[in-house]
Amino acid sequence: MKEANARAKSNLLKQIIITGLMAGTLDILAACTQFYLITGNGPLRVLKYVASGALGPDAFTGGIATAFVGLLFHYIIAMSWTVLLFLVYPIFALLRKNKYATGVGYGIFVWAMMNLAVVPLSRIPARPLALVPALQAATILIFCIGLPISLMANRFFSKPMN
Repeated sequence: MKEANARAKSNLLKQIIITGLMAGTLDILAACTQFYLITGNGPLRVLKYVASGALGPDAFTGGIATAFVGLLFHYIIAMSWTVLLFLVYPIFALLRKNKYATGVGYGIFVWAMMNLAVVPLSRIPARPLALVPALQAATILIFCIGLPISLMANRFFSKPMN
């Protein structure tokens, strides 16, 4: 019995890591692509923006190391959202009723939490909310965070435990 429990925990941890890396990669690729299409600038500015949440405006004058810190923070945040859904998914039956609705709702929830709590508590200067960029950002989080994490959680928790 202990061996089965250990194997289940190991499988869960492996699935969370894979899912978090996948969602984080989708999200950062979408953010960098969107930023490039709007500004013509590359991903370093996006990664420095993420780093500026902890490092403040000085992050924008940093180099590759600062961008790497931003990438690390980005994956920590994506992994945190992954862990949260994997923890609550088996507890709340409503989440298991429709994996797609859960994914859309979770993407919107992540957008709201990031924009109403995480970013305001960071060192990123406050900006007014603009409708079109907010809708674009929410859509990215729905498709790159909410749906992938929900689909992977559903897949993991729907498998019979051997």
